[in-house]
Formats: sequence, structure tokens, C-alpha cells
Amino acid sequence: MLNPPFFSDRPLKVAVLGASGAVGQELLHLLEERLFPVEELRLLGSSRSSGSIHNWKGKAHTITEVNDKAFEGVDLVFASAGGAVSRNWRPVISREGALMIDNSNAFRMAPDVPLVVPEVNPEAALKHQGVIANPNCTTILLNLVLAPLSNHSEIKRVVVSTYQSASGAGARAMEELKSLSKDVLEGRIPESKVLPHSLAFNLFLHNSPLESNCYCEEEMKMLNETRKIMDKPDFRLTATCVRVPVLRAHSESVNIEFNEPLSVDLAKQIISTAPGVELIEDVEENRFPMPVDVTGRDQVAVGRIRQDISDSNALELWLCGDQIRKGAALNAIQIAELLLSPS
Repeated sequence: MLNPPFFSDRPLKVAVLGASGAVGQELLHLLEERLFPVEELRLLGSSRSSGSIHNWKGKAHTITEVNDKAFEGVDLVFASAGGAVSRNWRPVISREGALMIDNSNAFRMAPDVPLVVPEVNPEAALKHQGVIANPNCTTILLNLVLAPLSNHSEIKRVVVSTYQSASGAGARAMEELKSLSKDVLEGRIPESKVLPHSLAFNLFLHNSPLESNCYCEEEMKMLNETRKIMDKPDFRLTATCVRVPVLRAHSESVNIEFNEPLSVDLAKQIISTAPGVELIEDVEENRFPMPVDVTGRDQVAVGRIRQDISDSNALELWLCGDQIRKGAALNAIQIAELLLSPS
């Protein structure tokens, strides 16, 4: 059972809730790749995915439908099946004494639930009361860049535009982008069933619900979650989120206004040494980060750092990061790694 804030010094019984989804599959891959200490692995899902078989460490594992007994004896639950599912099963998971690392938006803004990016606010994870929230994918990528810059020079305001891949809407959206792109190339009219509009050779403003201020839910997540992660309740950020026809990996255009000037050279130095980030800059060849550079990789790539010609206190930059990996599964596992007993 859980021994807060650290797990006991032994392999853990781990459950993955939502194991058949894109993030769930990435979690399984990373648990094996990172040699996470798993004694027993339980794959849980809905009735629709129940019975499907997935290979892990050379052994076949069958997804079982989640039920009241599914979490008995479990130490750690990675939940990635949506907010309603997480809210429904949290009481059962807590009753069993397991830690829940939740990838949905169900608990991110709850005052008693830490919202953690391990490279930014690892100490928050130690204050958990049985649940730790994984931030939104675009928020994770952005905060990896904002935090080290903010530690050096106070940020006054951020303006960000996102270019979000189909993977952010799940495995079915990725498959739909493939099939609808084929339809367009073969002269058929693409008809989307997963997303509200066809993403094939198209883009549209993010499809999350609009709030009363005409910002969508995704844009408000970036603001509110960044404020919580950075522990700056008055942090000023505005966002425009866009869905683009990229299979996997999100991109963001970021304008950062500081209270005082920060040189481009110093910003590059800060970024190049920040954890979880790499600098891709080839000005002569006009070569900067692209989604293909980060797909399947841990690092968030940053480049085209330049002086804002309209404001001497502001810098412009571009970043790309794998939404399924660092934007979801990897961040969740890194949170769990913070709680492993120190050797």
C-alpha cells in the first residue's frame, strides 16, 4: 500500500485505466522502456475494450472491464480514460489506498490536488492526498519553457497560439485523419465522425466548448493550469488553440513579455540548459523545430528565439513536443518516479 509521500522500496502493483487508448498504450511502452518497478500490471478499460490483448515485456496481458474489485491491492493507478471515468472511480481507488495519477481534467484545479510538471514544480507532488493531476498537454509543453525563463527574469505577459495534432483528440482521431486524407487524395468528400470537422488538409479552431468569454475550454486550461503550476495566481496569459492536420506532436508560437529586456543569447543559453528541453536553431539554413523532430521523443524542442520587433522587453519563440509522450504519458510516469523511495 501507499506510504506517503514515497512508495515503499519494492516493486509496485500498477493499474492502467484506459489501457487501450493512445495515452494508455504509450504508458505501457514507457513503463517498460524506463524500467519502472512493476511487480504486477493490470490493464483496465471499458466494456468495449475488455478482452483485447496487449503485449508487455514479452507477455500477453488482457484488458478487463473496470469494476469495484479492480483496484484491490494496487499501489498506483495511471488513469487516462476521461474526466467522468476518473471522477467515478476516484473513491474506490482512494479506498484501496492507491495513488491515482490522473491524465484527465477532472481534478486539475482542485485545491487539494497537486498539478505537476516534474521539471517545474516537483515539490508539489510530495503534498498529494492520494491524487496527483497531470496537466493539459499544451500546458506541459509551454511550462517547460516558461519556468526557466521566469526563474531568470520576471514575465509580464504571454501570448500563445497552438497548433495541435490529431493525437490530442485520441487514437480514433488519428486514424480518422489518415482515412480522410486518403479520401481527399482520391477525390472523395471527407466526412468526419470523430471531430466536428474534417482535419484532412484543413485546420480549425479548437473544438472544446466555448465559455462565456468566448475563449474555449482548451485556452482557459492553459491560463488556469499555468497559474497553478507556477504558483502565480495573477499570471497573465492569453491563448488561441488550433487543431491542425498533424498526426502526433503539438507546436506552439509563444510571445513572452518580460518586465525588463532579456537578450536572445541569454534566452538561448537558458533554454539549452533547461531540463526536458532542447534547442534546435540553424538560422543559416532556416531550420527550426518541427513535429517530426519530437515525435516519439522525450524532449520539447525550442527554436527561432528572436527579439520582438514591436517590444524591446519581449521575445518570440517556437516549440514542438510530442503530445502523447511528454504531453501526457511520460509526464505521468515522471510524477510517479518522484515518489519512488530514494536509494
